Amino acid sequence: MVLTQNLALNSDHRRSLLESLELFKGVSPEDVQHLFRRCDRRDIAEGQTLLSPEAKNEYVFIVLSGRLNVHVSSPDSPILATMDIGACVGEMSIIEDRDPSAYVVAAEPTHLLEIHQTVLWQMVDASHEFAKNLLVVLSERVRSHNRVIADNYGELKKVEKQGRTDAITGLRNRHSMEESFMREIVRCQEGKEPISLIMIDIDNFKVFNDQFGHVAGDRALAAVSDILRQQFRPRDLLVRYGGDEFAVLLPGAGKDHTTVIADRVRQSVSGTTADGSDSLIQIPVCISMGVAELEEGGNLTTLIRAADAALYRAKHAGRNIVSN
Repeated sequence: MVLTQNLALNSDHRRSLLESLELFKGVSPEDVQHLFRRCDRRDIAEGQTLLSPEAKNEYVFIVLSGRLNVHVSSPDSPILATMDIGACVGEMSIIEDRDPSAYVVAAEPTHLLEIHQTVLWQMVDASHEFAKNLLVVLSERVRSHNRVIADNYGELKKVEKQGRTDAITGLRNRHSMEESFMREIVRCQEGKEPISLIMIDIDNFKVFNDQFGHVAGDRALAAVSDILRQQFRPRDLLVRYGGDEFAVLLPGAGKDHTTVIADRVRQSVSGTTADGSDSLIQIPVCISMGVAELEEGGNLTTLIRAADAALYRAKHAGRNIVSN
C-alpha cells in the first residue's frame, strides 16, 4: 500500500505526509505505523458512489488524490460539500452506528485510504492526537449540519406552510383540519364545554364559475374567506374544506348560539360581496350553512357528518339559509 510504503521514509517525510491528512495532524508516525498495515487503498472512478443511505458503512475514507462531492437527497441533488485531498468521510455513520445520511460521489478519479472501524478505534487508543483530530472533525460535521438546517429552515417552514395552507384563500386547508379540530374537541370534552361545527357552501358556485370564469371564481373564494375570517372569533378554527366549501369549529358554543352566529355571517356575505381589490368589484354570491353540535360520545367524524346533513337540508330548502 502506497501510504504504508511512504511511512518507511525518514521521520520528517513521514510527518509531512501525515500532516496533509486531517485525521493525522500532529500524530507521531511511530504510534500508528503498525496500524497502517491493516488499512487498504480504494480507487473509484468519476461518478461512482462511495457512500449512500441505502448501504451500511464500516469504513472511514481519507482522500489521497481526487475529490468527493456530498449530496443530501440523491446523487443528482445539488452538491452540499466537496471533500478535497486530506479530508475524511464516513466517520459519522461509524460514530452514530447508522447508515450514512448522505450520498458521497467521486467528482473525478479518486484514490482513498480505507480504514476499517476496528482499526479506527485502535488508532484512537494508540494516539491522543488522532483522538483529538477525530473529535474536531466530528464537531465540525455537527456544526456543518446545523448550518445546513439553519440555512434551509426558512424553506422548510415555507414548504410546511404551503402543505397546510390554501393558496387561494390563505386559510388552513383540509389537510391541517383533522389535527387542530380533534385537539379542540378533546379539550372541550375534557372541560365539559359544548363545541359546534358549521359547514359552509357557496351557492351555485359552478354556475358562477361558468358565467364569470375561474379567475373570478378564485376572487370570490378569497372575498368570502376574508369576510368569514372577520366574522368569527380568534379561537374559532376556520378552514377551506375543499372546492367551494368551508368549515368552522366553534369551541364553547352550543348549537343554538352557533346558529345565531351563522345567520349573522350569512347575512354579511349575501348579495354583493366586495372582492377586496382596488377596483371594488362586487361579486354576487350567497352561502348556505349547516350547523351541528358535538353529541355526547361523538367525534370529529360524527360531527362532520351531522353538519353535512344540515348543510344538505339548507341547500334543498332553497339555499342562502342556515339549517341545524
